[in-house]
Amino acid sequence: MNPAMDFDTLRRAMADNYGQPEGPARNARAEQLLVEAEKLGIPLAVIEALGHQLKVYNYSSEKGKMFVPFARLLRMWDERPEDFDEYEIHSLHWVFKWMSAGMLDQPHVPLASIEKWLGEMEHRYRLAGHSERAVRSAEFSVAAHLGDLARAERAYGAWLAADRDTMADCHACELHGQGWWQSVRGSDGEALELWAPVLEGAYSCAHEPHTVLASSLLPLLRLGRVEEARAHHLRGFRLVRAMESMRGAYADHVEFCAVTGNEARALELLAERPAYFTDSGDPRSKLEFMAVVALLMDRLTALGLGEQTVPGPVGRVWTAAELAVHARGEALALAGRFDARNGTSYVSERARARMDRPALVDRLPLGVRSVRSARAGQQAPIVAPAPPQAAQGAAARGVGAAAGLDELLAEARGLAARRSPDAVEAWAAVSSAAEGHELDVHDRAAIADHAAMGRGPQGIGLFLEAAELYGEAGDPGEALAARSRAAYVRALTGGTEEALATGAELREQVLALFAEGGTGVAQTASVLVGRARTLMHRVEEAESAQESAPPGDPGPRDDVLEVAEAAARELLALVEPHGADDVAVASRGAEAHAMLGELAARAGDGAAAVVSLTLAVDGFVAAGLPWFAVEYDSRLAGIALHLGDPELAERSVRAALEHGGSHLEPAGQAQLQLRLAEILAAQGQVGPAAEHALEAAHWADEAGEAATLGAWARHQLGGFLLRQGRWAEAAEILESALPDLTGEMHGDGAIVQTRWWLGDCLTELGEHRGAAEHWLRAADIARTWPEQRDHAMLAHLAAEALGHAGLTVEADRAYARAGDLWRELGNVDGLVRSLRARAWAAARTDEDLDGARALMEAALRECASAVEGLAEAAGPPGTAPGAGADDEAEAEDARRRMVAELGHTHRQFGDLVARSVPDEAEEASARVAFEESLGHLDRAIAVFTSLGDDVLDARTGAELAAGRVEADLGRPEAAAARARAVLDACPRLDGDIAEARRAEAERLRGLLERPAKA
Repeated sequence: MNPAMDFDTLRRAMADNYGQPEGPARNARAEQLLVEAEKLGIPLAVIEALGHQLKVYNYSSEKGKMFVPFARLLRMWDERPEDFDEYEIHSLHWVFKWMSAGMLDQPHVPLASIEKWLGEMEHRYRLAGHSERAVRSAEFSVAAHLGDLARAERAYGAWLAADRDTMADCHACELHGQGWWQSVRGSDGEALELWAPVLEGAYSCAHEPHTVLASSLLPLLRLGRVEEARAHHLRGFRLVRAMESMRGAYADHVEFCAVTGNEARALELLAERPAYFTDSGDPRSKLEFMAVVALLMDRLTALGLGEQTVPGPVGRVWTAAELAVHARGEALALAGRFDARNGTSYVSERARARMDRPALVDRLPLGVRSVRSARAGQQAPIVAPAPPQAAQGAAARGVGAAAGLDELLAEARGLAARRSPDAVEAWAAVSSAAEGHELDVHDRAAIADHAAMGRGPQGIGLFLEAAELYGEAGDPGEALAARSRAAYVRALTGGTEEALATGAELREQVLALFAEGGTGVAQTASVLVGRARTLMHRVEEAESAQESAPPGDPGPRDDVLEVAEAAARELLALVEPHGADDVAVASRGAEAHAMLGELAARAGDGAAAVVSLTLAVDGFVAAGLPWFAVEYDSRLAGIALHLGDPELAERSVRAALEHGGSHLEPAGQAQLQLRLAEILAAQGQVGPAAEHALEAAHWADEAGEAATLGAWARHQLGGFLLRQGRWAEAAEILESALPDLTGEMHGDGAIVQTRWWLGDCLTELGEHRGAAEHWLRAADIARTWPEQRDHAMLAHLAAEALGHAGLTVEADRAYARAGDLWRELGNVDGLVRSLRARAWAAARTDEDLDGARALMEAALRECASAVEGLAEAAGPPGTAPGAGADDEAEAEDARRRMVAELGHTHRQFGDLVARSVPDEAEEASARVAFEESLGHLDRAIAVFTSLGDDVLDARTGAELAAGRVEADLGRPEAAAARARAVLDACPRLDGDIAEARRAEAERLRGLLERPAKA
């Protein structure tokens, strides 16, 4: 049988339990600790244990349990107030507010009891001498819940007018409530102004800015501030994710996703918290959650995904349509219970309004991976991209509708004449609608011709069928063009030589036909372009063969490029005189320029390539065919980057996005957006780069490439957000990218960099253990790399994080690992810093300073040895063999840095010894330690002095530390002299450092002079 706890052990156990994650396990432990407290026979122990129980119940899904321990506490206070100490008296009155809110959240508590409680709270606060501010705040909450707007406004005004005292909620919580009310009343802008100090970090507490971030989401969307809304979602959800008590705020984030086109993300959030569907200890937050679930499920059902499987209450499989009905029923039943208690319909009205809320933004990319939702067993995006306009028109008319055949034919012919990419869909619609109808043979040829496009090898037969039909229709030029298209497809499938032979034959035939007036420029150009494309393909094959050829192989002959160029120029010569009159002809001229640009790039003539590709782009745009320019805009961007012209590269990518418009496939959108992001980032435009990386991630997900291109886009986006100091957003994005990053697809470097960035983010967010884990895992990858600097740096960073997390032993191991690596790399700075860090850790854990001293002494030896080595290597100025002025300056900089490191090591050695003196130390032993400390500090001052004013901030810091030690040794004159020396140096220091040093020196001097004045 375990012995009973003593009071101190009980208090430590309660403190430890309060630091555990919210939830039933923490609550159960609090109940056990109350039993232990009762065994002690100490009233204050029971009071503290009851207070602990109240706290953990309040911040959990079991808020309904608060009333029993509070009633017991209140009875103990009324019977024996002397058993309460000052802290527990304050706590007892503080939790009156929790009881008021808790009663509102429980519909079984009668309204009369709540009103009676408000009076009791007001009476007890008045007796204790507290302001009525907290009472009026509680009254406001009751009135707002009831929908009694007039009373709520009166209480709101009285709340703000009353004096703040120790019973008032913290500034952050009060501002949240005030902003919430303004938002409810329709003043979103005013709400955000009230919340600004919390959002900006001026005020915070254990649950803020968590709830303010959640509450701000819809107001920001309604005001059109979507970028801020996205940032608040990423930042805020990270805060509430692990907090069981924040179901209401969690619901706000689900709702945000549901009304911004992020239904897939919303489903993921639901899957993370299955208990939220059934936890009944806090009925009001369950009402909020189920209302949002109903909203989301109705959205999915409206999108045609009602049969999709979704997360729901455990025990069965739910479809979206089924859960929509269940959630709405649950929400309305709960709302009905509140309204029955309140005697109003207000809660039900608000619940219905929330469940029926329309989408506020059609599409708001979040950057995190969006898992595509399944429908009928197929992978598909929740919201499919809209089809091209022509296809929409055909669908609207109804395929197979004979009455619309003439209209379909007219549209298809017009689109084909304009070379629209929608022509393929239009001719397919004609084919379907023409079943049972006799078509003109030329139209049948066009159907076969367009059906062949995009089918690869399967299209060859259709092209040849089209050629036969064109011939039957009396259009020999178009027949030759169709045969030319078939030959090009054959080249792409491995038959280049056969295709070239066919192309040469077709060229002769079409040119002869053209000379006789038997065909037009457009048909002749179609044959020539087919041959030119085949020759361009042969160029690509020749280059591929050269890349895989053994060393010394001459590779492709120059005539491969020359023949292709000649074919392109022949095409250009044919079409240039006629391009203004015919879209098809103009497009062939633009393509000829594009070929010439590509050949110039392959020949290494970047400037000529830019000229020709620019002509190609301009030609396609002038012809009204901007979508054909996209490929060449993109090529231009790549060449511009190679030529060191980022402005041209940026213009070209932006043009590609504009020219592609709605015809761009999602994968193309993603690639272009990502390239633009990288170009902008290289120019230092990190904010715009992040916007385009966000778009890239979204389009990659739409393209079904979330794990490939999408992961890379998220990797880049996280880095851009990090560079802007948006730590929480960056962490969410990087964590979303990490599972998809693989060495095979993205490279180990990307994985290491992502974990490195995550460590940086988590450090800024105070999540040191998580940061250490990422840095250590990155270090394990980097340990296999030939160059070990990254391995060393990651091990060092992990050690620092482990130290901040209080894992001293683990930190020491990581520092030792980093130190060994720094030593192997010859990086004395890193080695010395790792030794100093280990010394500090040893001082905290060892009973004596032997281990810490040994490590500091090792650091001093490394510094001294490095300084000596650098001095010997440099020799007298100008004497190093082959050394120029730059080399000498670099060597001197290295020596000065190492000398400074020596000074810092002496400074830290002195601090370490001084801080290790316990308060209860005997005077003699304390004096010995302080003298040792002073010796190191004086050596640090001497070292810093030798380096001049470049390190004046370090020197004055050491001087002040020495002054404090002098004071501890009972030498006020010496300490005051050091303070004066620092004050004399302050004019030579920079602003903030000067102010800090001046204030510290004045404080030290004031402490020393005070006894003399007495």
